[in-house]
Amino acid sequence: MEKIKVIIMGAAGRDFHNFNVRFRDDRRYQVVAFTAAQIPDIEARRYPPELAGSLYPEGIPILPEDELPRLIRKHDVQQVVFAYSDVSQHYVMYKASQVMIWGADFSLLGTRVTMLASSRPVIAVGAVRTGCGKSQTTRRVCDILKEMGKRVVVVRHPMPYGNLAEQKVQRFATYEDLERYHCTVEEREEYEPHIDRGNVVFAGVDYGMILREAEKEAELIVWDGGNNDFPFFRPDLFIVLVDPLRPGHELGYYPGHTNLRMADVILVNKQNTARFEDIEIVKQNARSVNPEAIIVNASSPISVDRPEIIAGKRALVVEDGPTLTHGGMEFGAGTVAAREYGASEIVDPHPYIVGTLQETFHIYPDIGPVLPAMGYSREQVRDLEQTIAAVDCDVVVSATPIDLTRVIKIDKPTARVRYELEEIGKPDIKQVLTDFLTELEHRKDSKNIGKRGDG
Repeated sequence: MEKIKVIIMGAAGRDFHNFNVRFRDDRRYQVVAFTAAQIPDIEARRYPPELAGSLYPEGIPILPEDELPRLIRKHDVQQVVFAYSDVSQHYVMYKASQVMIWGADFSLLGTRVTMLASSRPVIAVGAVRTGCGKSQTTRRVCDILKEMGKRVVVVRHPMPYGNLAEQKVQRFATYEDLERYHCTVEEREEYEPHIDRGNVVFAGVDYGMILREAEKEAELIVWDGGNNDFPFFRPDLFIVLVDPLRPGHELGYYPGHTNLRMADVILVNKQNTARFEDIEIVKQNARSVNPEAIIVNASSPISVDRPEIIAGKRALVVEDGPTLTHGGMEFGAGTVAAREYGASEIVDPHPYIVGTLQETFHIYPDIGPVLPAMGYSREQVRDLEQTIAAVDCDVVVSATPIDLTRVIKIDKPTARVRYELEEIGKPDIKQVLTDFLTELEHRKDSKNIGKRGDG
């Protein structure tokens, strides 16, 4: 039988996972290429034979997405699988139209085939958009579970931007692990705050193997979602964040809308900075598609380690990169901190940007007068350092989740902004987790009673 030729459109994450669980060992299909979008410098690689399996002894090329029409014609591709996230539903159907015009079928893989089952209970944290506050929510969940005496392991949505074979299964417990795996700034932003709290984090490429390794150490697994993708593991409890600073996005983005409908708990974050009318819009939209979900109200208040150096000064604000780029936000917590602590001016970095950052601002023209902490490559890290050095300002207000001075040299006084989740009223996350664990115990007791009765 002639094999069905497939291309997987991705961004170094969901695409590899979909291949591993659906196509890797299926002789009916031949995946001829991955295409890459969203993340800089992830194309021109190969998905290596060590990961691709016995059907792909030479691996699989990873090519720029703009080569898609040529690849479809060259290989007579019958099926294109869309496998990245945090894009509008209009964008998905625009891509579908293009693929169909070029002669191939367009498909999306759902939860049944892509979610792996775990022998441990899984609590997943996801969102409807990048930048809703998943990271601080995941930290909050882990803190509460550890206070309850639970042995918790975090598994993070993939960010394999380096050597894929070496990143098959990654375990992060120390700062040395960050160096050992040559982590990018974006990876550090996700792993470092967990390491600061003593949490073990797994990530990588092969999430079947990652799950088996995590299960050896965990009593409970916490899935720390990335972008607004849905979990790779089937959750027993799914917490999904919505953002009242972007009302309506909860209904209009893929696969965030999928997450909203699957949620057991919908967490309405950023209520300390959002308008009341927008909070109500988001809640109404959430209830309209998922009336059974528990609603938790929350904010993410900021703290600054050196607020006194901001007052009256001209500030360069450095924000979390993905929140500003494919997350679509014009500003983040750094801007809030600069205003709150009395900066005389927020200095626009646009005239000073160098190198690869110029391309970032070209691709994402709606970024406000702030600097995204881009660091997907050594070149980008260098350009970030040089741009900060060039900006004519008095102080740098850094709102990335990491200590940026660990990665680059900053020759100006720097104030670091942090933010944690803070629930408003009841129910809160602790109550949700307490009820969840109680239900788990009831299920366990029921199974044990059934086993004793069979005897």
